[in-house]
Amino acid sequence: MRISNFIPVVLAFIGAALLASIAAAITADRIEKSTHAQVTRILLADGQDWTDVSVDGLQVFLSGTAPDEATRFRAVRLAAQIVDGARVIDTMGVQASAGIKAPRFSIEILRNDSGISLIGLVPDAMDREAVARTITGLADGANVTDLLESADYPVPSGWVQAISFALDALEQLPRSKISVAADRVEIKAISNSEAERKRLEDRLIQDVPKGVELILDIFAPRPVITPFTLRFTLDENGGHFDACSAHTNNGRALILAAAAKAGLQGAVTCRLGLGVPSPTWPDAVSAGLAALAELGGGSITFSDADVSLVALDSIEQEHFDRVVGDLKASLPEVFSLAAVKPAPPEANGTPVDAGPPEFIATLSPEGLLQLRGRVVDERQRSAVEGFALVRFGGSQVRTSMREDDTLPDGWAARVFAGIEALSMLKNGSLVVSPDTVEIRGKTGDVNASSEIARILSDQLGGTESFAIAVEYVEALDPTSDLPTPQVCVDRLNAVLAEKKVTFAPGSAQIESDGFNTIDGLVRAIDRCDTVAMEIGGHTDSQGREEMNQQLSKQRADAILEALQSRRVLTGNLTTKGYGEEVPIADNGTEEGREANRRIEFTLVEPDQEGEEGDDVVTDDAAQETPESETAVKPNE
Repeated sequence: MRISNFIPVVLAFIGAALLASIAAAITADRIEKSTHAQVTRILLADGQDWTDVSVDGLQVFLSGTAPDEATRFRAVRLAAQIVDGARVIDTMGVQASAGIKAPRFSIEILRNDSGISLIGLVPDAMDREAVARTITGLADGANVTDLLESADYPVPSGWVQAISFALDALEQLPRSKISVAADRVEIKAISNSEAERKRLEDRLIQDVPKGVELILDIFAPRPVITPFTLRFTLDENGGHFDACSAHTNNGRALILAAAAKAGLQGAVTCRLGLGVPSPTWPDAVSAGLAALAELGGGSITFSDADVSLVALDSIEQEHFDRVVGDLKASLPEVFSLAAVKPAPPEANGTPVDAGPPEFIATLSPEGLLQLRGRVVDERQRSAVEGFALVRFGGSQVRTSMREDDTLPDGWAARVFAGIEALSMLKNGSLVVSPDTVEIRGKTGDVNASSEIARILSDQLGGTESFAIAVEYVEALDPTSDLPTPQVCVDRLNAVLAEKKVTFAPGSAQIESDGFNTIDGLVRAIDRCDTVAMEIGGHTDSQGREEMNQQLSKQRADAILEALQSRRVLTGNLTTKGYGEEVPIADNGTEEGREANRRIEFTLVEPDQEGEEGDDVVTDDAAQETPESETAVKPNE
């Protein structure tokens, strides 16, 4: 066959091949576009707009950066719903995960009589051994429970200062709960008195570190007074309280105002306490004082809800009956009144000039108790002597009593109550007669008169007549010989003047010969633990100023730590480094530089000194005590 016959056939095959190739390309393009569109649509519908889809033939390529591994895997699964999973090529990346945020570190410290417990989360880098040593020292043998957990994260800014402040506060607060974070310290505590609460708040507010918010809630519980007692006597010299109790400042103000109208002379000690029998106590007392003033003399005693009024024997019976009737009507419902108008001496058969039977006890300033006078029988003599031995000590009691079976009923109760009352005095006397019990003497306890009135009223009953003439003598007060703040500072600086505490050159390490001086400071600081003082460190002018300041602070801290190691209470002490700022001699000479390198104690004066106590009240009415919770924002 000729070759010309094959040309048309070849051309036909070539044309068919070209047409098939073009058709295949068009079909593949449509499939790729369709696949791309479907995969893109399903991803967008699921919110996966971060993905980039490309199709090459039968393969689907997914690219882009997924926010996390789970989202990347979901994108692959969605694409596999359109095409075979084997044809999905994953070229996606995943965003680098951010570092895990550090937890909030905090400690909660609980301290009471049974010990100290700690719970919370602290950084691994914290010096837990140092904290543990401090806590153990404060516990003084009591149980320490450490439930702290730790985490390996950087120590937050302010953490060390907050912990140090919290431990200082814990030393001053034996009953407290302290919550510590890097930027906040919350303190809830109980103090022994209102005056102590004010001192503690002033000191803590002054010491709070910069950048730390301080929340204070220090509570000063009032004492429980039982029985709740008040006794007011009115005679020719005016009125005075043998005992005064109130449950609120406003109530106390009402009582004092009523007493002033009844003839109260001078200032008075009126205790605030718990145990009032009724919220209407001030109203009842005010009514009683007004009635006593209307009678012109006598005494009125409130012992819980029992009211006893003893009038003068010279008062007219009609006037007495009218005043007593008015008082009974005006007293609040819970109170009961017993009123007595003593008979004149002639009326009860006793001659005016005849001496009544007596029991007398005298207590000398040296503590010798002498008992003489009358008792009912030998059995009562032994009981009285035994009771006195218990109260005053065997070697300090001398007796010369005699029996008299004609003594009136209740004689023994008067004698025992009088001896117990006499034990409240430093020296004095007790006289028991058929008509009255009289206590006279001197004491170093400012509340002794009130306590004596409570004892006699409780044991004898409010209608019994008794007289109290007790003088408070400051020199007898065991706290009166405490050194003054200035004496404390002078004693400590005198020890340092005699021999300085020496340190290694350029160091805060106390040299061995300096520990004798530390021992002297321990002796000098005795009974000064309530005086706020600063340990100041000073250097000469050699070296850089910043380094001198740091070194002086470290040396002051070393003195504080040395005192703590000798079990000195240091809650009243602070430290400060002055560097070269306060020279006392010429830094141009060696002698001057030596003098400037020193430790010095100075008094810390609070911005506003709190009152010493709230028991002594004058005519100015006290207002209600404000809330004790105090918030102190971070120092600027």
